[in-house]
Amino acid sequence: MRQMLDTVWQRRGTSWIWDEEARNQVCAASEVWSLRQFLQAAGNWPDDLPSNGGQTLVVAGLEGSIDLLAPDEAESWLGDAIKSAILSFQDGYGGEAALIFWMPLGHSRLRVQAATDAVTWLCEAPHRGSQLDFGRILWGEANEYPQEILLREGGKAAGLFHLRIT
Repeated sequence: MRQMLDTVWQRRGTSWIWDEEARNQVCAASEVWSLRQFLQAAGNWPDDLPSNGGQTLVVAGLEGSIDLLAPDEAESWLGDAIKSAILSFQDGYGGEAALIFWMPLGHSRLRVQAATDAVTWLCEAPHRGSQLDFGRILWGEANEYPQEILLREGGKAAGLFHLRIT
């Protein structure tokens, strides 16, 4: 998977961040929206976003919500509710704002297959051992587009970035 040091993820596209330093670069903890707030705002986005000078929305709660569902239900929910809300966000801001999902355990739950760049989600109890085809569900296997976010040269990935989901 391609890596990026650029900060474009802080202003555009959709990202899944697990690094606290990365999250702190774009928002204060009090600016983070719940997943419920995000889903309720779909189609009726505010003029000004709460973070990064009005350019960024950080959302928490996706991990826990996935874990509450059986894998087949989670797959349907991600493909319907979450992807629809992401597309609504992109359209609402004309691709000129950043949507960031704060996923503190994402580093151990999102796996990138080196040979294909496919991204999977590793389910937790009670469905441990199951996987969701995260990339196929959310960006239709456009595997050349997601990039690993690096905060510094040679550092560990802080998250994944996708410029525009279709």
